[in-house]
Amino acid sequence: MSDRPVFTKYIKELSAVALQGDAREESFYQTLAEMLTVIAQATGRAHVHVTTLPKPIDAGNPDFRLWNGTDRIIGYVEAKKPTEDRLDVIEESEQLKRYRSTFPNLILTNFLEFRLYRDGERVETVLAARPWVDRQSPLMLDEYEEPGRKRT
Repeated sequence: MSDRPVFTKYIKELSAVALQGDAREESFYQTLAEMLTVIAQATGRAHVHVTTLPKPIDAGNPDFRLWNGTDRIIGYVEAKKPTEDRLDVIEESEQLKRYRSTFPNLILTNFLEFRLYRDGERVETVLAARPWVDRQSPLMLDEYEEPGRKRT
């Protein structure tokens, strides 16, 4: 699977939400849920269901749950607003420490950077795009670039 079309569409949709000018963190949830679903299907995991704002559990209330729809939880996603660029600080917050110690598979994201934790340890970081802020919009997103591709 080439991830370029998926991420290009995802970045364009995030930008459209941001350009409305009144978006909150939750305004971006549908775009992320759709991208996660497309990736699951494209990688042969059509059984994966994405639940936005699932019921709270004892450890807290992550923003997304990925599961098989019946009895097997695959992981959780905790999202922060796209303008949040301090994921290192959030990673060490009480909330994330609790989530990392509770959930064997957890993703922390600001919708642009994705950090995967397995058994509490960060094992992968993916940067889909870099945010930049200007006077016309609270958030503008660089177009998705393939790794190693230079801007012209």
